[in-house]
Amino acid sequence: MESATQKVETAIFAGGCFWCMEPVFDKMDGVLSVMPGYTGGEVPDPSYVEVCEGETGHAEAVLIRFDPTLVSFRELIDVFWRNIDPTTKNRQFCDFGTQYRTAVFYTSDEQRSVAEQSKRELEEKVPGGIVTEIVPAGAFYPAEEYHQQYYKKNPERYKMYHDGCGRNWRLKELWGQK
Repeated sequence: MESATQKVETAIFAGGCFWCMEPVFDKMDGVLSVMPGYTGGEVPDPSYVEVCEGETGHAEAVLIRFDPTLVSFRELIDVFWRNIDPTTKNRQFCDFGTQYRTAVFYTSDEQRSVAEQSKRELEEKVPGGIVTEIVPAGAFYPAEEYHQQYYKKNPERYKMYHDGCGRNWRLKELWGQK
């Protein structure tokens, strides 16, 4: 629950399927909420079906509301990098298309600067180049209710999808053990 004096900032990350990005941030201290949705496209208020068809320009993303006195944007972006494959364009694990691209949608000049610096640092360590976009945030459209907290509402189906896509294998290959 937010208080009237609590400082709240927003971060927006696209890391492939938003179902898989939500639990990663949900568990972090200082994160107040994580909402899956769509951003980065041209069509106002798109539906899941429209975004999946790849015709709206939107990416599946998560909007994170956080208390910067408890968790920094840098900490959030470090977690973001470790939960995506930043070397693949328009694809994450078993999902293909521009709607599954990776991106940081910054909401301030400070976020842009932190994101660009962290990307430069990562490029020195990761062979193959980093293709993740760093772009200004635009309109964010919440996903349909059945996508919200999907991993909690449908734990078995979520686990089958998450594990079946090879996400854990690829992340371990990229980043090693936790």
